[in-house]
Amino acid sequence: MRGRNLPSRAAGAGRVELIVGLKALHITALVLWCAGLLALALMLQAHHPWHSQADYGRLRRLTHYSYIRLVTPAAVVAIAAGTALAFARGVFEPWFFLKLAAVGLLVCVHAWLGVAVSKIGETTGRHVPPKAWLVLGVALPAMAAALLLVLAKPALPGDALPEVLQSPRYRSLPVDETPI
Repeated sequence: MRGRNLPSRAAGAGRVELIVGLKALHITALVLWCAGLLALALMLQAHHPWHSQADYGRLRRLTHYSYIRLVTPAAVVAIAAGTALAFARGVFEPWFFLKLAAVGLLVCVHAWLGVAVSKIGETTGRHVPPKAWLVLGVALPAMAAALLLVLAKPALPGDALPEVLQSPRYRSLPVDETPI
């Protein structure tokens, strides 16, 4: 009788290991992503037109490579690991959807900084990057909200989401043809 339970226990242990691995990957990538967003906001603030060409070029390359080779891959890994973790744990509670909204705001900040990095490197003339206090004023509350929601997992009422998001609409797509 004991031999029959071994495969299910091994499968359960494998699932726990998968969840622990996904959590570790997700947290590591999130730390890199969030720290990178904050660092990019501060680095972009250091771009000044009165810098020498060499200093400006060095700072431009640093922001570009940080965005392309560190911050963006960390964001992709964080979102992919978080998505896998959500499905592995079956977390589909109202607080989770609020957390996704905070993560969506971080994605918007990421894109905003990406546009600023691109404009600094590719446009001629004077380009004024977004103010660091403005970027930090959007990013830090979004980071804090996501963290607090995950740690507190508040028991929100089931009707916390609008009714339109709680039931299928049974409507056709607003286009004549399904996109390929």
